[in-house]
Amino acid sequence: MLRIFTDTDTDITPEVAKEFGYNLISMPYSYDGNTVFPYEDFDTFESKKFYDMLRSGVIPTTSAISKEKYIGYFKPVFEAGDDILYVHFSRAMTATFEGMDEAVAELKAQFPERKFYAVDTKAITIGALSLVYEVGDLYKAGKSAEEIVSWVEKERDHFAIYFFADDLKFFKRSGRVSGIAATMGNMIGIRPIIYISDEGTMVNIGKERGRENALKRLVSYAKELGDDIKGHRVIIAHADAPELASLLEAKLREEFGDLNIITVVANPTVGSHCGPDSVGVSFHAIHR
Repeated sequence: MLRIFTDTDTDITPEVAKEFGYNLISMPYSYDGNTVFPYEDFDTFESKKFYDMLRSGVIPTTSAISKEKYIGYFKPVFEAGDDILYVHFSRAMTATFEGMDEAVAELKAQFPERKFYAVDTKAITIGALSLVYEVGDLYKAGKSAEEIVSWVEKERDHFAIYFFADDLKFFKRSGRVSGIAATMGNMIGIRPIIYISDEGTMVNIGKERGRENALKRLVSYAKELGDDIKGHRVIIAHADAPELASLLEAKLREEFGDLNIITVVANPTVGSHCGPDSVGVSFHAIHR
């Protein structure tokens, strides 16, 4: 039997994970000496409380999980005689998968007959969630691990994600976005426009003054690059900015008509880097 995994950096919730049969790996964040594992240390993400904490001046940090933590997730599955397919956020963004590789190597030595498939979405937040949904569909349809891996490797670069950060200080501290320095300075109201590249890294590709212009810029990318948008889910994420997310949805529907739009709140580890009031969209595209 094949068991599928994903992680909280994909914006998945336990409810959606259960719907598709995913086992959930928790990616932690830390603040004031406390390390929190989403959906292990709490059942429901209190997003308003979290993002208000960031607005008050707290800037959390994120970290890799240990080899032992990965073993704790995977060993019971191998012991049960099942194989694993793990759909994860971008390897290019983190060192955490070094611990995963060590854990899998150790477990494979104990369970040589078992198989482990690592599926790199080369994305994070809703860019990864788009693929998590698609893989979930394939899994429920009874596709094999090999078929799923082949599909992802062929299709993942056709799921684009574009977003803007509302407050530059969060990305300035994290250093996770290349080219972000070009937007820094004393320019009030500037929102950097960021996308996730084919390499699975976040890249600053421009800037807009004001949220309205930033939202229009996101829609323009969907219009320019969109491919069979109505045949796939369009996913909007916001960092405690539901009004902006609703406005983006309205603009997308005005441009494209009827769409299958899902709106989610950006998970806390991603939110620790982008900060509150950020908004983004993921859609099926000609290319990223």
